[in-house]
Amino acid sequence: MVKSITFGLTKQFELFFEMPTDSIQYKYSPEHLQVSEPGKYTSEHLRTEEMVINIGPQHPSTHGVLRLEVVSDGEIIVDVVPHIGYLHRCFEKHAESLPFNQIIPYVDRMDYVAAMNSEHAYVMGVERMLGIDKDLPKRVEYIRVLVAELNRLASHFVAIGTYAMDIGAYTPFLWMMRDREHILRMLEWLSGARMLYNYIWVGGLFYDVPVGFEERCLEFVNYLKPKLEELQQLVIDNKIFVQRTANVGVLPLSVAINYGCSGPVLRGSGLRWDLRKVDGYSVYPELDFDVPMGEGLAGTVGDCWDRNYVRVLECRESVKIIKQCVEKLLGEHRRTPEFDPQAFVPKKIRPQAMDYYVRAENPKGELGFFFRTDGKSDIPVRCKARACSFNNLSVIAEISRGAMLADLVAIIGSIDVVMGEVDR
Repeated sequence: MVKSITFGLTKQFELFFEMPTDSIQYKYSPEHLQVSEPGKYTSEHLRTEEMVINIGPQHPSTHGVLRLEVVSDGEIIVDVVPHIGYLHRCFEKHAESLPFNQIIPYVDRMDYVAAMNSEHAYVMGVERMLGIDKDLPKRVEYIRVLVAELNRLASHFVAIGTYAMDIGAYTPFLWMMRDREHILRMLEWLSGARMLYNYIWVGGLFYDVPVGFEERCLEFVNYLKPKLEELQQLVIDNKIFVQRTANVGVLPLSVAINYGCSGPVLRGSGLRWDLRKVDGYSVYPELDFDVPMGEGLAGTVGDCWDRNYVRVLECRESVKIIKQCVEKLLGEHRRTPEFDPQAFVPKKIRPQAMDYYVRAENPKGELGFFFRTDGKSDIPVRCKARACSFNNLSVIAEISRGAMLADLVAIIGSIDVVMGEVDR
């Protein structure tokens, strides 16, 4: 049987089409969700007044294709089960069929808002396996740190801006995107790309910085300092923001360590652990900067406010690092006609047979790469990524139980996950 449905305001523009009558009536059945993506909890597990709420995988508060299976008792969270795997990045499988230098563009696409930092970690590991990490010119190292810290700022701007919008403040997001745009334009001037750069190469760089790039960085630093003070007043000291984040999602230090958390999530819980200081890689030991950590100034150490506050303080430290790198690039390690950023780029990347792990401090935490090579090929036998977002996300159930459903959005945003890295 077919039913005719009419749309339109006037007879002239009436649109007729036919559709089966059965499709008009729809009866919901939960079986389709159990078949496509099984949940941990069923009706047999639930007590009286408890229910299962699925948030995501397409939901603005989940920051990507993340599904949260939430068991709630009214508005109180009983348990949270994160379901991942919707993005299907397949990074590690791609890496098993590509030469080392051709893997770099895929590294960019893991944490796509901090591609320079990811490149730096990956390239550093390959260079150490080849034994050329000590031969690189200091100018190359200072440029790497400069662009990595610029990208760290851009990543934190996304984290702080979207977090404020999750809480309900729209203006900080616009301000953060405005300032992030300055960074993206500079990195585009540098590499030709706005987000996915392929700029840091094994043994050097794609190209030297453009003429005038150092001066532009100094201008940006001078522009940004008062903007960070405005951010402090608009977000961090905002009474409503403090009420929504202080004493919410408290992550004890012992729990953070046991779950392998790192970055601002770990430092927000009160541990001054930063691989730029701990491992002292690249030229970071030659630079002066502090490692901020959560102190419970607005609530409890390790709450959502502390994690966000650590990111704001890290933006100030990145500004200090950028300024020092520019001074080095304009002074002691200034541009010379004989400088070649690709002088140590090997024609064939073939490390000896070994297992090797390298790690670096990304904006979200410790990004590590485990390499297994056979010494016969320029393609790794295994290239496993240790994604900081994956470990940080795993702690969400521990810090969400007992919180209100509305606070779950604040907790997710405070962790700052990128699903491209989780579903690598």
